[in-house]
Amino acid sequence: MLKFLSKTLFIFLLFSGTLSAETFTDYNITGNERVSNKTIFNFSKLQKDLVLSKEDLNKALKNIYESGFFEKVNISINNNILNINVVEYPIIQEIEFIGIKAKKTIKLLSEQTSLKVKSSFNKFTLQKDVDQVTNVLRQSGYYFAKVNIEQKINSNNTVSLFYNIEMGKKALIKEIKFVGDKKFKSRKLRSVILSEENKFWKFISKNRFLDKQRTQLDKRLLKNFYLDQGYYSVQVEEAYTQIFNRQDFVLTYKIDSGKKFTFNNFDIKIPEDYNIDSFDNLVKTFEDLKSSTYSYKNIETILSEIDKIAAEDNYEFIDVSVEETIIDENKIDFVFNIKEGEKSYVERINILGNNITNEEFIRQKLVADEGDPFNSLLHNKALNELKSANIFKTVKSDVKDGSSKGLKIIDITVEEKPTGEIKAGAGYGTNGSTFMVGIQENNFNGKGIKLGIDLTLNEEAIKGKFNYTNPNFGYSDRSVTTSIESTTTDREKDYGYKSSLSRAAIGTRFEQYKNLYFSPNISISSESLTTTSKASANYKKQEGSYFDTLFNYALTYDKRDSFYRPKNGFISTFSQELPLISDGYSIINGYAITGYKELSDDSIFSIGIYTRAVNSLKSNNDVRVSKRLFLPSSKLRGFESGKIGPKDGDDYVGGNYMAAFNTSLSLPFLFQDFDNVDFSLFFDAANIWHVDYSKNVDQSNTVRSATGVAVDVTTPVGPLSFSLTQPITKADGDVTESFRFNVGTTF
Repeated sequence: MLKFLSKTLFIFLLFSGTLSAETFTDYNITGNERVSNKTIFNFSKLQKDLVLSKEDLNKALKNIYESGFFEKVNISINNNILNINVVEYPIIQEIEFIGIKAKKTIKLLSEQTSLKVKSSFNKFTLQKDVDQVTNVLRQSGYYFAKVNIEQKINSNNTVSLFYNIEMGKKALIKEIKFVGDKKFKSRKLRSVILSEENKFWKFISKNRFLDKQRTQLDKRLLKNFYLDQGYYSVQVEEAYTQIFNRQDFVLTYKIDSGKKFTFNNFDIKIPEDYNIDSFDNLVKTFEDLKSSTYSYKNIETILSEIDKIAAEDNYEFIDVSVEETIIDENKIDFVFNIKEGEKSYVERINILGNNITNEEFIRQKLVADEGDPFNSLLHNKALNELKSANIFKTVKSDVKDGSSKGLKIIDITVEEKPTGEIKAGAGYGTNGSTFMVGIQENNFNGKGIKLGIDLTLNEEAIKGKFNYTNPNFGYSDRSVTTSIESTTTDREKDYGYKSSLSRAAIGTRFEQYKNLYFSPNISISSESLTTTSKASANYKKQEGSYFDTLFNYALTYDKRDSFYRPKNGFISTFSQELPLISDGYSIINGYAITGYKELSDDSIFSIGIYTRAVNSLKSNNDVRVSKRLFLPSSKLRGFESGKIGPKDGDDYVGGNYMAAFNTSLSLPFLFQDFDNVDFSLFFDAANIWHVDYSKNVDQSNTVRSATGVAVDVTTPVGPLSFSLTQPITKADGDVTESFRFNVGTTF
């Protein structure tokens, strides 16, 4: 009985399959006007004289639909003939964006939408494009934009599309809040992100508008900040809250910093045929980092060291993976697995998306070229350098197999962003008022060249400057900066003289050895000095015009953990200004060193020494008045700027030598409830002394010192800084200043 049922079922299934299976020897296509019969048949991916099931026909139907050319498709087989009937989508005759005046916005929307003029119309794609237009406008700050689509069917089976757009007002950021276990004050965190609160003086800044992409970047910046502070498991979220009946938003970042982590044990695993001695420096780095606070930048330092080893020892196909294991809840073990990667070479590199940026500039950033060995570690490093150029919104890479085994094709897709900016700033304080305005272009001529024009005015001087920086001069991988500037300094009221300086300079800066930077510069300048009856006899003696050709250089050894607001390490700089052709032949020597140590979260202790000396190389020449040294106000608080040191009558004439010693300690834990206020303690000691042009002038060789508290406050009218100081020692004639303030901002 069971055998009988099995045979019956088998015969039934065989008979059913025969009924549903079909074949064809030719095809007939109807309804098409623009797409050829052969093309439609190829879309189906069917073949003649093959037995086809219902599933095969359904798949062919899907394939034709996916071509995007057809609104309706029917497939059937009758009398061994494949019949395909189609209804074509109309062709798009025109696309117009109504309600937008800015041509760059229209261009951006055209690039971001899928449907184009002369392409086939598709209602599903159209809906996606409407959503995309809305998202693009929101990302540009038009959070309340409304997009309606109008379709006009033309007589020639074409369609015209009209995007009717109501832009509305831009969404503004009324307030930025940081909530949760954030560990740091909001004032500190605001300095980390790009988004800014809308203030009346921020009329130039675009960062005051709500922008989804910018808030995503803010999240990454905040996360990286916390990672560098040791908070390995930090989580950052953002949310918007609209203020009722207004276009203003409260932007809130929720932060869960978690525990602070430290580096525990490090290990390195290398192939047997690698020389372990090549990794001695890496092992030493491991020893230095053990038990120190976790920092993502230190991981990057380790990977850079591996890059260096790979280059020096010709490990062309090196590959690195990192294993991280949490120990005792707040310690991390790291294992760096170094292995010989797949031996492959670069067949071709395709650069995509660069409408403005020169392809040559992008290729200069890449480590590998066509024909070179492919190394994933170095490739990722090159991508990071492209991102750090600050001219692309996104940089993506797709590495694919090439035409044969061992070859790779690299597609690098960039999305460009606006690279021009206008900046302005103003400040007012104890030492007077300052105003600054400037224009910057970071990708001139599509070659990554930076151009800048700045104008600065204060109560004594007006200065204009033009900068031109080529980041890869002569394919040397070194930047060269050319500048032209003009400065007029008017001190007739206080000192009876006025000087005008015009200068042109060319220079560079590069890393000579690890952490050691060399900065040479050659300048040509012309200066005129005029005096009034108020000027001293010695000032009047120097009245006239001067021409100088100078060579300046600086050697900087930088061991700071960060260029911006360092927590640990030190920076040491020796500088000289040497006259080549000069009417004065003065030489200026300088040395400065500053060290940093983080005592607790964001509580930084710094200590530094600052020295300068100017002397004439000719025994019968005095140092020109404009070359004489005046102590920077930041190096000695508690005394009025320019009102200490040697005096000639009532004039403070500056000195030939000066030195300063400074210490400070930031106190972020003080008054935690004052979220927009930072406090620090400081001690300053300095001296400025010696005059070469007269023995009758008081040489003023006295150490001045002062201690006090500095306060930085975020106020409705901009950042306010002030200090309360108690002078400890001073010289006769010095003018003290117990209170100093400055308020200012950028627009």
